[in-house]
Formats: sequence, C-alpha cells, structure tokens
Amino acid sequence: MQRTLEEMPSNVEIKAAVRNLQLLTQRAKELSKSTGTLIRQHDTFFNVQKGRLKLRNLMDGTGQLIFYERPDVDGPKLSNYSISLTGDPDGLTRVLSDALGVKGSVKKERSLYLVGQTRVHVDTVEGLGHFMELEVVMREGQTAEEGEAIAQQLMEDLGVKKEDLIVGAYMDLLLTDKKG
Repeated sequence: MQRTLEEMPSNVEIKAAVRNLQLLTQRAKELSKSTGTLIRQHDTFFNVQKGRLKLRNLMDGTGQLIFYERPDVDGPKLSNYSISLTGDPDGLTRVLSDALGVKGSVKKERSLYLVGQTRVHVDTVEGLGHFMELEVVMREGQTAEEGEAIAQQLMEDLGVKKEDLIVGAYMDLLLTDKKG
C-alpha cells in the first residue's frame, strides 16, 4: 500500500557549509541547553527511479532504511520520508546493493542538538568538511510556511548566512567532487 506525500512524515530542511565550527557549535549548545549527542553514521545510497533511498548504518549494530523526496534547491525545503529500522544493516546493505546497485556512500560524525521541534546537526563529512543541517520536524496541521519560518529564525540565531546554503545531499556533493 503506497502512501501519498500528504500521509508521509515530513520536515523542513536547511543545509549549509560551516565557516566557523567552534562558533556554530557554541551557539547550538546554548540554544539547545545541552552538550549535544555524538552520532557516527555511514550512509549507503542506492540507485532508485525517484527520490533517494539510503541505508544508514549507525555503527552500533543497528540501522535505518530511509526513503525521502525533496526538491534540490537552497534554503528551506519540505522533505517527505519513510523510515524502517533494521538490526542487520550490513546484511541489508548487501541485499540492496545486489538488487539496486550503489550510488555512493557518505561517512560522517554528527553532533545532534534539539531546539524545540528542530534537530540541529553539526556534521563533519569525510571528504567534504563541516556542515550544519536543520530539520524542523513538522507537527500535524503545521504548514510548510510555518516550518520554513522556524528554520529561517534558527538559521539567523545560529549565525548561518544565506550564501553558505547548499543544494542537495552530501552524496550529491561527493559525486560532483569526483566528476570535477
């Protein structure tokens, strides 16, 4: 049974390059009133006809199979997604690799800070550098515009500039680097 986009969970997302990691991290700690949570992730992206499909290995014997669709534009963008948990990320990666082929992989260390309904990620991505990602987890009945307003305000509070915004996923940036 396929769900419509309206039935899928969604978030409003912003991704940006980080110029001053120490300053951004300090502001994230202050806004979240926490020291954050360190998460190591290895995402394997698979070839699919629409959207993106990745298996996130959480490097602790667990993982998440994540399908998502979002436009490739800078600034706030609405992302619809589905997630399934797995206790065998390595085995599932092998099966999906055999079935679909691998588009590429992303290894990152992520510090997670929770600010209201927003997940603030401060990421160090292998082969790319430092980035910040905001995910405003949409509540039932909330409009995309409300989520975008929350993201814009938080971007300002964190000192992220519009010229630092990036389009697409880390996978896209890695693939572009390999071509160039």
